[in-house]
Amino acid sequence: MAAILPANSLDRQRGEERAQPQGRPPQRRRVAPWADTVFSLLTHGAAWLTLALLAGIIGSLLVGAAPAIKQFGLGFLVTTDWDPVQEKFGGLVMIYGTLMTSFIALLIAVPVSFGIALFLTELAPGWLRRPLGIAIELLAAVPSIVYGMWGLFVFGPILATYVQEPMQSLLSGIPYLGALVSGPPVGIGILSAGIILAIMIIPFIASVMRDVFEVTPAMLKESAYGLGSTTWEVVWKVVLPYTKTGVVGGVMLGLGRALGETMAVTFVIGNMNQLKSLSMFEAANTITSVLANEFAESGPGSLHQASLLYLGLVLFFITFVVLAFSKVLLNKLKKNEGART
Repeated sequence: MAAILPANSLDRQRGEERAQPQGRPPQRRRVAPWADTVFSLLTHGAAWLTLALLAGIIGSLLVGAAPAIKQFGLGFLVTTDWDPVQEKFGGLVMIYGTLMTSFIALLIAVPVSFGIALFLTELAPGWLRRPLGIAIELLAAVPSIVYGMWGLFVFGPILATYVQEPMQSLLSGIPYLGALVSGPPVGIGILSAGIILAIMIIPFIASVMRDVFEVTPAMLKESAYGLGSTTWEVVWKVVLPYTKTGVVGGVMLGLGRALGETMAVTFVIGNMNQLKSLSMFEAANTITSVLANEFAESGPGSLHQASLLYLGLVLFFITFVVLAFSKVLLNKLKKNEGART
């Protein structure tokens, strides 16, 4: 039985109902409107601060590299000379080493990370899923210098003894193929650096892939399984199309780590400025390794230091191109959604 309200309370309630527009909820008075203004200013300030820092980095690199840009121009990008004594500098060797090691790292890391994420989300038993996921994430916390030391003292000799020497014996005398495995069997070079980079970026890519695979609605996967799809078909035709943005983002995160890695690469790449041999086992150099090795030795304001900053500007440009390409790829994938069934 409804409670009986006093006459004055009932009249006041009816008056409030007549005052409100029909079909609209009661309007509440905003409390502390200045808080919204402060929050908006803080968020806008954080965004503009990021852009300002980015512009400051580009500006400082341009100012520092101006002497080298004026001296060598774009020819710096296609020249292999690097002689601080005669002040002849070219960045082709370092650019090639950076791109090749990152390519090898992605070539190895992406399939392995995909397999790890697939196993953790679809195949692993419940008692193993969480401990294995935590163990993979802990690999990301290992310092890069530890990877470099392990690669130099442990992985390098193993690579030379059980990979390089057998491949040289097998491919010796074969044109082109023999040249790809030539070089002293010491276990350092582009291939070794690429494998170490792959081991370093696998935790990042695998963790992102696992997280985005888990956000796929269970109803979609169960519907595919109900229609008779295999696990591979569910992942390839349901999970990947639904999570392609996150997957590409994870791969780009790993690529950014590979492009900018310094100490681990410095330990195992050999730090030699040569491009006479395209062998994967020859010592080489990357932009980050030459910066780590020579920046302290370059005199302030010298052409040597300007050339090193020029290399830093080139690395910044490479990273920007990679991110821009990934954005274009994501936009293209988004436009093609629903084009085929």
